[in-house]
Amino acid sequence: MVFFRSVAAFTRLRSRVGQQSSLGSSVRWIQMQSSTDVDLKSQLQELIPEQQDRLKKLKSEHGKVQLGNITVDMVIGGMRGMTGLLWETSLLDPEEGIRFRGLSIPECQKVLPAAQSGGEPLPEGLLWLLLTGKVPSKEQVEALSKDLANRAAVPDYVYNAIDALPSTAHPMTQFASGVMALQVQSEFQKAYENGIQKSKFWEPTYEDCLNLIARVPVVAAYVYRRMYKNGDSIPSDKSLDYGANFSHMLGFDDAKMKELMRLYITIHSDHEGGNVSAHTGHLVGSALSDPYLSFAAALNGLAGPLHGLANQEVLLWIKSVVEECGENISKDQLKEYVWKTLNSGKVVPGYGHGVLRKTDPRYMCQREFALKHLPDDPLFQLVSKLYEVVPPVLTELGKVKNPWPNVDAHSGVLLNHYGLTEARALGLALERPKSVTMDWLEAYSRGIKSCVQVRSE
Repeated sequence: MVFFRSVAAFTRLRSRVGQQSSLGSSVRWIQMQSSTDVDLKSQLQELIPEQQDRLKKLKSEHGKVQLGNITVDMVIGGMRGMTGLLWETSLLDPEEGIRFRGLSIPECQKVLPAAQSGGEPLPEGLLWLLLTGKVPSKEQVEALSKDLANRAAVPDYVYNAIDALPSTAHPMTQFASGVMALQVQSEFQKAYENGIQKSKFWEPTYEDCLNLIARVPVVAAYVYRRMYKNGDSIPSDKSLDYGANFSHMLGFDDAKMKELMRLYITIHSDHEGGNVSAHTGHLVGSALSDPYLSFAAALNGLAGPLHGLANQEVLLWIKSVVEECGENISKDQLKEYVWKTLNSGKVVPGYGHGVLRKTDPRYMCQREFALKHLPDDPLFQLVSKLYEVVPPVLTELGKVKNPWPNVDAHSGVLLNHYGLTEARALGLALERPKSVTMDWLEAYSRGIKSCVQVRSE
């Protein structure tokens, strides 16, 4: 759902959404709600009170509504499948994939402003959409892009903190260390120490989040150049948009690479609240830890092999295919290698998903980009063959609910800490789920079964 300019507008939209499931109409409504104000913070100052009232009404009118039953399997499975978090900005549907404020990735590609006609959406546009629920104009995106560029200066002590680590340290370790060093400039921490009112918490949080969003590409590019380009860092270029500038700082100035980076950052900006990195950042932030501390925690979650580090596992596995079989491997040879991997007790990284039951739309849009811009690239051709070979093998194996490729392995968190601003604005509570022991589960389960037996008798 989107933020609305008035209670009357909300009432009309709620009625319309209740009658129509067409997402095309949702897109039209979001566009109609767009504002001409180019200042993002000013829009939030207007929208936040409406959302605060909406949350208060939701709690008072529906606070006792039950959302489902909790089973022992869910508790043992790490709360898998439990509905337990408020996350306004995106929703992951098992069949449709991710939607940002109700918009699918193809819809975002159509309605969000692009750097060039018919090109990929600008990440700044999705950031605006996530925060406000409104599709921004090109002027609004350009203003936000300039704001981020003006916030992107990184103090020398951040680089010094990274340089204190050996260059062989994992890039996520260096990245998280750089983010922690940035925390010295936290506006929220300063404001909290000075006794800021709770109703104003969101304002310094917003400043921290925008500063952090602006600076993390600089830090990430520095780590990359330090590890792989002999420390030859490339300064930021304020004339470029967010995605293009990140590509530039990495050392890739080809126009196609800049377009790819715009797409890549956009589609990885948010992925519901229950994944490890997003939930970790939200959880830490719920203790009123500032955005830098929260984001560093999220990065540490992202670094795990079952989350973001799986990206590395995918690349290493593909590298192993090339080393053993060459780039021009046939589908039959590839099938043999896949079975060899599975029979050795390992998995084929990049396939299967905890929620999705179809091919990840994020993979599909990147596949379409590759088919358009680099169809003859040997590695893409290898990945394309995997797309044809792996799903039937996993289906035959019968142990994977979704045998199609996903890109959770690549889930970035460059933009998703915007949610801390909304959490502070809505005054969301400290996250504190109840934990229990196996003794408790066994005793409780026995009690439930006893009740069932008594009723049946």
